[in-house]
Amino acid sequence: MSAPVPTEPRPNPRSEIIARLRAAGCVFAEDEAGLLIGEARTTTELEKMVARRVEGMPLEYILGWASFYGTRVAVDPGVFVPRKRSELLVRETIVLAPLDAVIVELCCGTAAIATVLTKALRSAEFYVSDIDPVAVKNADRNLGPLGGHIYEGDLFDALPKRLQGRVDVIIANAPYVPTAELRLMPPEARLYESKVALDGGADGLDLHVRIAARAESWLTPGGHLLIETSKRQAPRTAELMTQGGLIPRVIHDRKIDATVVIGTAPASG
Repeated sequence: MSAPVPTEPRPNPRSEIIARLRAAGCVFAEDEAGLLIGEARTTTELEKMVARRVEGMPLEYILGWASFYGTRVAVDPGVFVPRKRSELLVRETIVLAPLDAVIVELCCGTAAIATVLTKALRSAEFYVSDIDPVAVKNADRNLGPLGGHIYEGDLFDALPKRLQGRVDVIIANAPYVPTAELRLMPPEARLYESKVALDGGADGLDLHVRIAARAESWLTPGGHLLIETSKRQAPRTAELMTQGGLIPRVIHDRKIDATVVIGTAPASG
């Protein structure tokens, strides 16, 4: 009787998934494989999730959430995915916001920033707005249960007029990618995220111009406007704040490659 022919051991499913993700260009293939396996309820669902990721769909859309500043934030398809660099906005707001602050987040997307701030600033009031109805619905999922107020519309026009002159901190992660540079963005963003959340106009500063021009009238004396931007664009954003009557300064975090321009309204008296 002949001896049985030895067979190659079958790779375990996790190893197979990691190999597929790596072949598709996923830099953090091992971490992503773990997340996908953890979220899938069946092997069929897992296969569909892996296939979508291999095709290039952002991981956050597949999972239905993103981890931002230690908090799981719901992310709907098409909505801007929160980036690590925006955590600088969170940190600076925590430093600047007074007790019982009134805080506004413009171009809120998922409202990730306001959502995580509710943990650190428990006495604050939060108002967020976005022009994209899909983003507004997503923001309501995250911030609504925490008592935040969500509005659909164009920047300040979406907010209740009663807030004018009463806001302590305005936060804006408005789109700042120049139109001509959208084609250079990673496919995950370029092909899947809403263009309105990415396109900042010819120089990337269309929204910065509009926000900086109106912010002072919404801020309390000594209140602050925080705008995320790039290191290259920061001097121009600061100049726009000066033109709008604010006193600007630039904060840069090299570790997460984040830049925020902070404009402070003159104190009363």
